[in-house]
Amino acid sequence: MEPDATFILYDIASLKPYTENSCAPNPWKARYALNFKGLSYRTEWVLMTDIAKVRKGFGLSACRNFADGTAFHTLPVLVTDPKDPSSAIGDSFDIANYLQKTFPDAGAGDLFPEQNLDYTLPAHFQSLVPLSERDDDVHADYARFQANVDMAFSVHTQLAAHGMRWDPEVEEAVRAEFLRRIGKKSWDELGIEGEAREQLKASFEATLGGLAALLKRDASGPFMLGAQPSYADIIVGGWLRMMSKALPKGEWEELQRWYDGVFGKLHAALQKRFGEMK
Repeated sequence: MEPDATFILYDIASLKPYTENSCAPNPWKARYALNFKGLSYRTEWVLMTDIAKVRKGFGLSACRNFADGTAFHTLPVLVTDPKDPSSAIGDSFDIANYLQKTFPDAGAGDLFPEQNLDYTLPAHFQSLVPLSERDDDVHADYARFQANVDMAFSVHTQLAAHGMRWDPEVEEAVRAEFLRRIGKKSWDELGIEGEAREQLKASFEATLGGLAALLKRDASGPFMLGAQPSYADIIVGGWLRMMSKALPKGEWEELQRWYDGVFGKLHAALQKRFGEMK
């Protein structure tokens, strides 16, 4: 396949304008990867209430399940041939694997260069089930890394809960669905304030310490391999994009300064080089 093929990336519609406010981490991993490879694509925005219908329309199963065993349908989806619905790929890691296999030398080069990705969650998180657990061995080191990164950020997303915004026509339905998923009765219960919030922020900063160490190992930065970006940076970057939009402004500025500013530098570099919205 030629590297100028046109793809369709299905992303989660947030608050309009979508191009400014989009922040779902997994679609951003796919977007960064597409831009890393310098490929032509367009974004199709999907309201959260329509995600299951879109995935089922492409014959894609859910990426994972909720704690109660019900299907969790989410995005991204990448359609690699607009004339062939069966060409749809429904997982951000699978999308990256496909792009590297199909376009190995395109754009910025190798998405999966060899490197040490030894990032271990603190012991009290290790008993949790990884949100992105995989059963294959394609780039297995990156897959394990993603599982740990996803968990590190996910267990602290309560800090960003009240910063998430959606189109007004579906906001009530989306909030109701979020409450159903976690067994809460009111949106206020999702928030966290005062001393409890400070403790969760401290936990978040400590949990990211291992990631910061990877970003500091090559002083030339801003990526884990110095000047060479990789999918490991993109995995972290997808979550940083979410936090940049959903955390209170002052707390996002704090996060960017943690560990000598490595996360702020990584986010800025990814946005500058691979953050174009198409």
